[in-house]
Amino acid sequence: MNARDLYFVIPTYRLRDVGETVEAYDEHFRRNGHSPKIIVFDDSSPAAQEKYYPLLERTRTYNEVFYVGPREKEEFTAYLGKRLRDKRLDGLVKNLFRPSYGGNRNCALMYTLGGLVVSADDDMRPYALMEDSLESLDEGEISRGRLHRVNQNGYVRKSFDVLGSFLDVLGKKAGDVPANYEAGEVLVDTAMDLETNATKGVSRENSLLLQKGAVHPDAVVKMAQTFRSGTNDVDALDFAELFLANEEQVDPDELNELYVLVNFRPAVTKLNWRMDCGVAGYDNTFGLPPFFPTRLRFEDYVYRLWVRQDQVAAAHVDAAQNHTKSNYMRNPVAAEVFNEEVCNLLKRKIKDTLSHTDELTIGFDYAGEVTAEDAARSLDKVAAIHARAVEAAGAARPERADALRLFAANLQKAFYSFEPDFFQQNLLRIADDVVSVIKGSIELWPTLVEICYFEKDRRGLPQVRVNNQKRT
Repeated sequence: MNARDLYFVIPTYRLRDVGETVEAYDEHFRRNGHSPKIIVFDDSSPAAQEKYYPLLERTRTYNEVFYVGPREKEEFTAYLGKRLRDKRLDGLVKNLFRPSYGGNRNCALMYTLGGLVVSADDDMRPYALMEDSLESLDEGEISRGRLHRVNQNGYVRKSFDVLGSFLDVLGKKAGDVPANYEAGEVLVDTAMDLETNATKGVSRENSLLLQKGAVHPDAVVKMAQTFRSGTNDVDALDFAELFLANEEQVDPDELNELYVLVNFRPAVTKLNWRMDCGVAGYDNTFGLPPFFPTRLRFEDYVYRLWVRQDQVAAAHVDAAQNHTKSNYMRNPVAAEVFNEEVCNLLKRKIKDTLSHTDELTIGFDYAGEVTAEDAARSLDKVAAIHARAVEAAGAARPERADALRLFAANLQKAFYSFEPDFFQQNLLRIADDVVSVIKGSIELWPTLVEICYFEKDRRGLPQVRVNNQKRT
């Protein structure tokens, strides 16, 4: 593989802080002998881009860094509209690539067509937190981790060859992956629901267990991911629970617990409900399905459904990275709890009505219906958290009591005062809007892949090379 075929991308909407991420991974790649093309995909507003782009130019890197921001994306979508020659499709095109969790990643898919791509979020770092006394994993156990108090002793930073680990498996047949890889049907997380990744409640320790099952040796590993430490899949409900349990905590967004890996080993699987696009790699040689273009945080759920095809496999590679939850430009915990409840509903509905999968798309029959029972499932759960917060405020010291009351008020506002009919009505509106956009986008996607595939090789897609200082 040529260096030009290997991409490292950073999707972001926090351009202010992305320079530190670029430098950390660039140095990591140099130390491990890799030279990928680094591209920052930025969802910032034009005003924020003008304000913070100079910070990206002040970085010092060994590899060239490219940038795709609001101006480049506008030029890109205008080109697609011109090629489609149908004004009625302009809205769908803009939705597919609009500033959102899925839209930004869809841009990255188009710009990396024909190659292998490794992606890391802007708050990831190329090392992992590991306990300093490794424990052996049990039979069928792929990883184990525990929550540690911040600044607690007992763990160290360890660095792994991230790109090298992805290159071991991406685009290869399952029968050709390294011999140290376990193989099985699916990974089960002891602390999370299998098919939605929703938390089962706060757990101070969890394991990934590999269920036995055949992986066809000719199935191609189209997506893979590293393991993750730091804030490892901590749901907003978990943050709320940790806040309620810690009588000294005032800020519900404050991170007082770190997820530390005890041990891990790589595995290739037939299914992958544990898909984590923040630390993922993809074989994009012939194109991939689009991420759900939504501002809700479940854009990668499409891949958990798509990978179920017999000719496709997934992998957890022999490396780990660290995630430090950034509160900069992040919604409050109450808003994130609402987001997750909507996402979990949509995940269940889409999975239960999946009708087909192919090389570039999936299909499902769910049309956005929300029953009273659907609404009550979320409402009852969050109303119980609200009641506990109000009760705890009555016995807390003044500063924490104020924080608990504010948290409870935010929950009440986010969930429409826990009024069942009003909540169901708004849930229905959101689901209908999201599903209609997703279905239209999926239908248009193969045509856009064909357009971009040839344009990328002919003239290239709009991007700028960051004029930063090169290290030698």
